[in-house]
This record gives sequence, C-alpha cells and structure tokens, in this order.
Amino acid sequence: MKVTLISHTNDAERIIAAAAKLCYSESGVENLLDGLTPEKTEEFVERLATYGHESPIEHASFTFGIEGISRACSHQLVRHRIASYSQKSQRYVNENEFGYIIPPSIENVPEAKAEFEKQMASLAEGYNKLADILTENHTKELMAQGMSEKEARSKARKAANEDARFVLPNACETKIIVTMNTRSLKNFFRLRCCNRAQWEIKAVADEMLRLCCEAAPTLFKNAGPACVSGKCSEGKMTCGQAAEMKEYYEKLKNK
Repeated sequence: MKVTLISHTNDAERIIAAAAKLCYSESGVENLLDGLTPEKTEEFVERLATYGHESPIEHASFTFGIEGISRACSHQLVRHRIASYSQKSQRYVNENEFGYIIPPSIENVPEAKAEFEKQMASLAEGYNKLADILTENHTKELMAQGMSEKEARSKARKAANEDARFVLPNACETKIIVTMNTRSLKNFFRLRCCNRAQWEIKAVADEMLRLCCEAAPTLFKNAGPACVSGKCSEGKMTCGQAAEMKEYYEKLKNK
C-alpha cells in the first residue's frame, strides 16, 4: 500500500483562518488576509475546533494518490460521498495478470496463503479464458457488420474485458485518486482510524492522516478516531484502548 499527497490547497490553514475571520469580524473580503500572521492563523484554526464551527475548514482540500489496495478497500473508501474519486477501470484496463492483496491473517498462515494463491491463480485463468472466448465471439459479430479483422479484434477485446471482470475478486489490486475537503477528511479519520475499522482502510487512513499533519499540523492537530479528542463513539462496541490510541496517534502526527 502506498499513499501519496499529490496536492493540497496552498496555505490551507491561512485560507481557513481568513474564512473564519469573515464570519466573526467586519473585515471586507479584500482585507481578510491582512494581519494573519502564523500565530494569528493558528489561533483562528484552534478556535474553530473549540467552537465546533466546521464550515470554514471546507475551503481547503487535499488530493491523494492511493496504490496497492484491494477492491474490498476501495469499495469502503468510495462510500464517503463528499469527495471526488478517479479509479483504475477494470472495464478498460486488461486484468490478465492482475495483482492482488493478501490479508495479514492469511499471509501469516502458510496453509491459508497457499490456498489463497491457488484460488487467485484459478480466477486469473478463468478471467483469461472468458476474455478470449468473448473476444472471439465479438470479433466475429463485428466483422459480420463489415469491420476489418484488426479493428474488430481491438474493439472486441475491450468489450470482452467489460464482462470478463465479473469473475475478478475483491482482493484484486487497484489504484485510486481521492480529493476531500478538510471537513470530510476529519469525518473520514474519525471513522476509519478507529480500531474497529477494517485493517486495510485503517492503514490507508492512518497514512493519509500522517501526510495531512505534515502539510497542515494545526488543522489536523485533533484529527483521528473519536477517542483521540474526546469520548469513544463506539459505545458497547468499544475496543477499550483509548489511552493506547491517543499515544499511537500522538506519535503518528509527530513522525
């Protein structure tokens, strides 16, 4: 798994402080940035967190490139609806040699790993067979419509991928670009950095949070699972490790 912070709003914390200043002062738009020293900016951003006033933080966004995750993970990721996504397409990209993600619980048990890899090889073989059969069938149909064999075969393979992908597993490796504003990111971290989140998306969320803290430390000072800045939100389902989680995220944010 690899997470890269591709881009983010330039001078994000100052932009957010300016938005907050507009809400609480008589400053005109042309003067909003006046006097916003690093110290004043930090003060505004921390005050917003104290007030629970979150609309100003929506003015800063962060774009990540995420590679080496499974489709099982990306399916969870895209459920966060206030975001923008661009994902590697199984419809247009040939997956004849697809990579796959092995869960640690399987990786650490030789017998389980051997069975898992056997199943992946079987699915890859099935995908290739289906794609070949469908390619031949589509080629014949397109040639019957008057298309040249070369052009027909090219189009047929793309059409074959569209339906052959139905046998691909959740383990199939994917790549995705994600853009979220700060408010959405904080909600994402609250849910996905939690110990009860699925292990893969938690790893992605932790790395995204680490990168955000490097780019805008004050803005993400209190970000993370609910227990880091307050009470655990999981009720009876709590992991009971609030102290350990606070220590873990304190270290993560200061790497």
